[in-house]
Amino acid sequence: IKKPNNFIPKVIKCKAAVAWEPGKALSIEEVEVAPPKAHEVRIKIVASGVCHSDWAYLYDVAKMKPRPFPLILGHEGAGIVESVGPGVTKVSKGDKVIPLFLPQCGQCERCLSPKTNLCTKNWDKTQQGVLADGTSRITCKNQQIYQFIGISTFSEYTVVPEDNVTKIHPDAPLDKVCLLGCGVSTGYGAAVNTGKVESGSTCAVFGLGAVGLAAVMGCKAAGASRIIAVDINPDKSEIAKTFGATEFLNPKDHSKPIQEVLRKLTNGGVDFSLECVGNVGVMRAAVEACSPAGGICVIVGWIEVEELSLAPLDILLGRTLKGTYFGGWKSVDAVPRLVQDYMSGKLLLDEFVTHRLTLDQVNQAFDHMINGRSIRTVIEM
Repeated sequence: IKKPNNFIPKVIKCKAAVAWEPGKALSIEEVEVAPPKAHEVRIKIVASGVCHSDWAYLYDVAKMKPRPFPLILGHEGAGIVESVGPGVTKVSKGDKVIPLFLPQCGQCERCLSPKTNLCTKNWDKTQQGVLADGTSRITCKNQQIYQFIGISTFSEYTVVPEDNVTKIHPDAPLDKVCLLGCGVSTGYGAAVNTGKVESGSTCAVFGLGAVGLAAVMGCKAAGASRIIAVDINPDKSEIAKTFGATEFLNPKDHSKPIQEVLRKLTNGGVDFSLECVGNVGVMRAAVEACSPAGGICVIVGWIEVEELSLAPLDILLGRTLKGTYFGGWKSVDAVPRLVQDYMSGKLLLDEFVTHRLTLDQVNQAFDHMINGRSIRTVIEM
C-alpha cells in the first residue's frame, strides 16, 4: 500500500546556461525553477547532448524562425524525476526519464494515426518556449526565461509537460542515452522508418554529424549493401565506417557536382539518399543523386526559412522526396525501446560521444561542433 504523498515541491535554485540574446555566448546563471503544475514533471537533468539546432537558434538566426529570448537551449537530455504535478500518472519521483521535444499524448488524431508522429498536444505553446498555461517555469533575475521547444536541458533542473517525457530502463546510463532525445533517434529513424531503406539497396548519406552517422547506422541495420557517406571533412571517413559506411566521398575531391559523381558510381543513382546537413544546396544534390526510377530522398537536416528549388524533372520520372521529424518515431513509445536496443548492443551510442564537458564549458561545445572537432559533446551536470 502506498503511503500518502505529503511531499510539496518548492522552487529550486540551480545553474543554467542562459541565452540572453541572439548571437551572444551562453551565460551561466543562477535560475529559479518553479514546481510543476498540473500534468507537468520536474526533472533533475543529469546529462545533455549539444545539438546543431541549439547552435543554429542562437547564432544562425537568419535561417530559423525567431524564438523568444531570453532562452535556455538544450533539448537532448536525460535525467531523474524530482517531482510531479497533480494528475501525473505516467512517471513518478525517482524514475529515469528522457524529456521529449516531440510529445505523444496518445489521444489526438495524429497520435491515433500510423502515418505520423506529429502530436498536436501543447505544440504551439512549446514552440514559443512556454508550457500549457502560456508561461515558462524558469526565471532569472526576476525575468521569465523561455524554455527552448518546451524542454531546456542546459539547466540542472527543468519542468516539462507529462506528454513530453518518457520513462526508461532504471539501469540505462543517462550520459549515453541522452543522445536518443534528438540526434541519434532522428538519423536512425530517417533510414528505418521514413525512408524504409531496403535490404540489398544502395544508399548515400550527406553530412556526417551525429544525425548523419545515425542514418548510416540505420541503413546498415536495414541491410543496405552499399552505404556511401558524403562529407567535406576528410576526418569523417574512418568514423563513418565504424557506423557501417562502405565508402566515403568528399565533394571537395571532385570537379563535378557530387550528385553526378554518385550517379556515375551507382549506375544511374542511389536507391535511398538522406540529407543530414540542413542546407538547401545539399538537399537538391541529395534529390538528384537518387535514381529517377523510384529513388527515395529523405530530408533530415533542419532549416526553416530558406527555399529549396527543384526542376520538375527531378521528381516527374519517379523520385520521391520525403521529410522526417524525430525520425518518424512515436516518441513516448519508441524512445524506451531504443534505450533497450542500445543496452542489448543493437544500437551504437558510445561511439558518437567525442567530448564530455561541464555546464560551465557549454560554449566550448559549440566551438568544437562548428570547427568539426566533435560528433557529439555531452554536458554532464
